[in-house]
Amino acid sequence: MAVVISRNDPAFDEALLDRASVAFGVFDGVHEGHRFIIGEAVNTAREEGRASAVITFDIDPDEVFAADRLKKLMTNEARIAKLAELDVDAVVVLPFSREFAAQSPEDFLNACFGGGVPSHIHIGSDFHFGRKAAGNVESLRAWGAERGMEVHGHELVAEGGRPVTATRIRGLLSEGRAREAADLLGRPYTLEGTVRPGRGEGRDFGFATANLEVPPELLAIGEGVYACYAVVDGVRYKAAVNVGIPATFADTAKENIEVHILDFDQDIYGQPIEVEFVEWLRPMRVFDSTDELIATVQSNIAWVRENL
Repeated sequence: MAVVISRNDPAFDEALLDRASVAFGVFDGVHEGHRFIIGEAVNTAREEGRASAVITFDIDPDEVFAADRLKKLMTNEARIAKLAELDVDAVVVLPFSREFAAQSPEDFLNACFGGGVPSHIHIGSDFHFGRKAAGNVESLRAWGAERGMEVHGHELVAEGGRPVTATRIRGLLSEGRAREAADLLGRPYTLEGTVRPGRGEGRDFGFATANLEVPPELLAIGEGVYACYAVVDGVRYKAAVNVGIPATFADTAKENIEVHILDFDQDIYGQPIEVEFVEWLRPMRVFDSTDELIATVQSNIAWVRENL
């Protein structure tokens, strides 16, 4: 497990990055393409007997500049924790703000590295930084050349003839295409939430649900019913999951994730659970009767039981 430290932490030692091999990016989702770039930084470090590091931000810059349309694949905490699981020596976290981003490209880089300039930096070919995103791979190369830093601008990893990007993955998830998104992420798309009391209809109908209220910016997955796994206290269970406000209960519902965990009957109110999305089953719909609703949900649960 890599050490995680903020660039602004008084305990931060600039020697950590000095002559290291680093990968720099936001890395929302820590997907296939991100892991390729980070892996290249690790390879360079090993070839030269140097330390390896990931440099990232404490928040997604879009939280500052595009908060009204933001859809994140992970919380900031989960993203940094996932980066720390990779085969690097350190994850260096840069505090991000509007003022930090408004610096000229050169001042931006000076603030990032100070006196600890890496020997190698690995980035995506679409990397931009500084005021009005004016800095790019070429300007980074010019800055690095004066300081003995080699810049490796990588073309984005492609899958199915298209680059693997967080934007592409968000698009797939918004359409309910959980399996295709998982292929690009390298693992199932996962949400975490704390179980809260719900309306109670599910238990009355014979399929109790754990109800989660997930902030809109963390709900990249589209509305519908899915076959999933729910992870409770480290144990993985099959689950049928409803995403979105059920149309039948639109006037009273607040929860936007309802998780029916198969073969599970524990009180988990107030506990966090993870939901791994595997397969889209059907869209949201209004039912003509309670009997039709119950029959449809029971059919969804049976599919999950037989196919996961």
